[in-house]
Amino acid sequence: MVEFKLPDVGEGMHEGEIVKVLVQAGESVTEDQPLLEVQTDKVNAELSAPAAGVVQQIFVTEGETVEVGATLLVIDTGSGADSKEQEDPALSAPTPDQAKETAASVPSRHEVRRSLATPYVRQLARELNVDIEQVQGTGKAGRVTEEDVRRFTNAKAETVKTAASQAAKHPQGTPGVKQTAAVASSQREKPGHEMIERLPLKGIRKKIAEHLVKSVSVIPHVTSVDELEMEGLYEWRERLKPYASKRNIKLTYLPFFIKALVIALQEFPVMNASIDDETNEILLKRFYHIGIATDTPDGLIVPVIKDADRKSLFQIADEISRLAQSAREGKLTLDQITGGTFTISNVGAIGGLQATPIINHPEVAILSLHKMEKRWVVRDDEGVIRRMMNLSLSFDHRLIDGVTAVRFTNRIKELLEDPNLLFAEMV
Repeated sequence: MVEFKLPDVGEGMHEGEIVKVLVQAGESVTEDQPLLEVQTDKVNAELSAPAAGVVQQIFVTEGETVEVGATLLVIDTGSGADSKEQEDPALSAPTPDQAKETAASVPSRHEVRRSLATPYVRQLARELNVDIEQVQGTGKAGRVTEEDVRRFTNAKAETVKTAASQAAKHPQGTPGVKQTAAVASSQREKPGHEMIERLPLKGIRKKIAEHLVKSVSVIPHVTSVDELEMEGLYEWRERLKPYASKRNIKLTYLPFFIKALVIALQEFPVMNASIDDETNEILLKRFYHIGIATDTPDGLIVPVIKDADRKSLFQIADEISRLAQSAREGKLTLDQITGGTFTISNVGAIGGLQATPIINHPEVAILSLHKMEKRWVVRDDEGVIRRMMNLSLSFDHRLIDGVTAVRFTNRIKELLEDPNLLFAEMV
């Protein structure tokens, strides 16, 4: 017998949520076959069988949160006399009635169909109320893709539409449908009738909530807002886009901000630090791992670009695209979301003029980028139109004074408003 326990698949992990149980009791499994999907902090992980055998008993259910070291299931490997039943053939041999009952209750491996799909596609299926096991996969090895799920949803909607059309043509033949619709309508129209949907706070959303509460509880936040003229950077990006396109790289403004940020962090080490509350020490970090706050179907994820000071503009742009795609598909590894020293939150594509971003503890600052728009500004005592963007910098006031924060953003502005200077400063 092999007791399969929840391993520590994440740095500092204490518990995990069982997202999906992929096997059933009585099912034969091979070594390295996926057994369960577990969500730990912001990573979805598939736990594989340590050995081949038969699943004897499962101790967890989907949606349950268990601690590291807890037994998840037991696999009978069939090797050695592990139990009294295995020692005594007479005890292990079932009666004819027992054999009949067992054969009826335990499905064979072929009867239990397990669709191949990424966590992102499974989440999409749940949101669209689709049983992913019914979807025919067209991807590699029969993997169910996002397109497969949406195609299945559209086909299902078309079937419902056709049924509704037939019901309209033959109302007498569908009294139940008419009555149900009338009841639902009366409930909606009833004065004072309020509906509340209760959803469990769990998984990634729960982890995000816990992390943010800790951040605002420990760190005294202060936010400084400034504006940045983008004309020079706009022209530089337009000039470089064809070269990036030849390399199949999508060049956004974010890589320029990261390069300017790294230069500023090198000149203001206190901004690239953290506080060790247990030892009352300030940790000045001489490496530059920049977190990129990314919106995903599962919530806000912060993949990290490691050693951004050593990478070119195009390398950073390519890595941003790859990390964002992996985040949306739930494929990020633990290494890709840990170790950040400073975080950028880019909400410009959505809109908004300013914000008070919450610091990603234990970091000491976070920079939020807002929408770029044309505004009237004064240059040389004359009103002109310029492309402008607001910056919001939240910082830990225990360590960073307001004047330091303003000088820090002033340096970033200087580099970005004159891209020639930015390129001259790049290592």
